[in-house]
Amino acid sequence: MPGSPRSMSRIGAVVAILAVVTPSSMTAQQTDRVPLDLASDASVRPWVRYACWPTRNAATFNTLAVLASPPAPKEPRQLTGPVTGDPAIGKQLVADRSRGGSCLACHVMGPAGGADLPGNIGPDLSEIGNANNDDEWLFNFVYDARVYVDDTPMPPFGSHVIFDDTEIGHVVAFLKTLKAPAPFKRDIDDPEKRPPPVEKRDNVDRAANPAMRAVDEKAPALWKLAGPAGSACATCHAQPEKAFNRWAASMPKWEPRLDKVLGVEEFVARHAKATTGQAWPMETDENIALSLYLRYLANGTAIDVDVENAASKASYERGRELSLRKVGQLNFSCADCHLPGRGALKWMGGQWLPDMNGQLDHFPTWRAGQQAIWDIRKRFQWCQVASWANELPPDAKEYGDLELYLTAQSNGL
Repeated sequence: MPGSPRSMSRIGAVVAILAVVTPSSMTAQQTDRVPLDLASDASVRPWVRYACWPTRNAATFNTLAVLASPPAPKEPRQLTGPVTGDPAIGKQLVADRSRGGSCLACHVMGPAGGADLPGNIGPDLSEIGNANNDDEWLFNFVYDARVYVDDTPMPPFGSHVIFDDTEIGHVVAFLKTLKAPAPFKRDIDDPEKRPPPVEKRDNVDRAANPAMRAVDEKAPALWKLAGPAGSACATCHAQPEKAFNRWAASMPKWEPRLDKVLGVEEFVARHAKATTGQAWPMETDENIALSLYLRYLANGTAIDVDVENAASKASYERGRELSLRKVGQLNFSCADCHLPGRGALKWMGGQWLPDMNGQLDHFPTWRAGQQAIWDIRKRFQWCQVASWANELPPDAKEYGDLELYLTAQSNGL
């Protein structure tokens, strides 16, 4: 993992991405003739969410493929009287991690936030009780802040049925009690003083990075494994360290035969099936090991994805728009967490949020908390599930557009 603070959005050591492409000596016309299975899906169908992930179904809210969320209110709700609530219950609600990670993920909130590693994406609310905001304004800000701030990262707690009206009343009652600066016992508890984490371990050190076992052991064995067609990767590529030492810097890329962006993992699935007969769909251990291995062979090569031809430009623009799309019950976009000026280079609870530049060069990555290697498509899926949205299959066209857009932010790295 590189030593810059932004590289610490992941837990654990990282194997650097450098995406799979065809050898640099091949012409574009030759590249188009690389055998691919074009008839099958590259991931399991019907798609079923990973067993250990939340089972919440968010079909009534946006995904990267479907717009379904209720619209933002055009006017604040008119209240007939003062908001009533119990501040003690409100204090519990703002710290309730089952309600979208808690309000403390983004706000310092006085006595509720001193030792819980609050975040600083949103303003410090420790003295909001001194601001003389009327009850209706406070209620509407919690109910749906979009009525006041168009593109706010704050979830629409009422409109999206995360809190009901009674619970919002309790939260408002608690906010009105906040009249003194938050007491922090240590600098690390204060998000304004908490230092960004710095990773100093060597990402290709076998002792530091368990993902290297896939590079050293699993992938080389798969490379030599003959498939149902009687051939193996090694049949055509006997010296992969030479053939693929620059097989990295221009993936993902637009694939006209599929009418979408082709990423490394989907390439492995489709090319292996077309040549060796191996069924190695995306998100299988075999697919991840081989995609990791192919990137590793080009480790250190500068990223240079093509966003100049017409199809790639159009995909890049779609990816940019998708990075801004609010998804799920929590109504978050990629940009809310990873765009400077929004959440990037700030704290969400105890998690540092890096910006988009330099993100894609880290995948696939070892996730220590999961004890597993994740590719970028699984990371996309998890971000959606964490936003209380339904994820897409890993070979979804939308993920290809988003991957191209985000990888292009790392061009030259």
